[in-house]
Amino acid sequence: MIYFASDVHLGAGDSLQARRTECAFCRWLDHVAEDATAIYLMGDIFDFWFEYRGVVPKGFVRTLGRLAHLTERGIEVHLFIGNHDMWCGDYFERECGVRMHFCPEVVELCGKAIHLAHGDNMNISKQYALRLMNSFFRSETARWLFKWFIHPDMAMSFGAWWSSKSRKNHSKEHLTPDNLGFLIDYARGHHATHPNVESYIFGHMHLPYDYCDEQLRVMFMSDWSGSRASYIAMNEAGEAELKTFEIE
Repeated sequence: MIYFASDVHLGAGDSLQARRTECAFCRWLDHVAEDATAIYLMGDIFDFWFEYRGVVPKGFVRTLGRLAHLTERGIEVHLFIGNHDMWCGDYFERECGVRMHFCPEVVELCGKAIHLAHGDNMNISKQYALRLMNSFFRSETARWLFKWFIHPDMAMSFGAWWSSKSRKNHSKEHLTPDNLGFLIDYARGHHATHPNVESYIFGHMHLPYDYCDEQLRVMFMSDWSGSRASYIAMNEAGEAELKTFEIE
């Protein structure tokens, strides 16, 4: 089996919420590890992550230990960066054996071509302010300035504030399937030039949804802030299903 999860946002909320989320995510990792051949983490696994040369964010020892244990057992773990953890470096690969992905990719899984991406920074050509902001924050200049001029304590405080502001834009109280249209449109346009791609998997929007039409399948996963989280399980035949994991 191949499993997909997204938008865990480890570290979000107060200390009790953060511990609750991490414990639930570790239980999920233990659960899927029973028959997993690969686990794909589709971005925003951490609410904020920034690596200095010799410093990484405090905490997450349960998660990091689980990831290292999984890869040592021979289970592939892949991490696609999202907009909250886009400043990852080589720490996860070097210390935990996690394979990093910094751009959307089409991968072959169970004999099928699957497009994988977090979902941010896609199909935003008319959102000029967002494009400008994304371009700056993803630049090497911004990373260099942040690393050399911002003390880690200040960096973590800024990251917590910025991440909280961003999460509010994806509040499930205001989301409907219509809000997913820009990514479905992206998938439709991509599929027109890549007809071999059989399905698309995204996170980012925090709304679980399985969109299908005659030619296209686009699957979205939830975040982990509620009483349950959605994830995707794919069997050896390449059949994918949106499933639910009880957090409480």
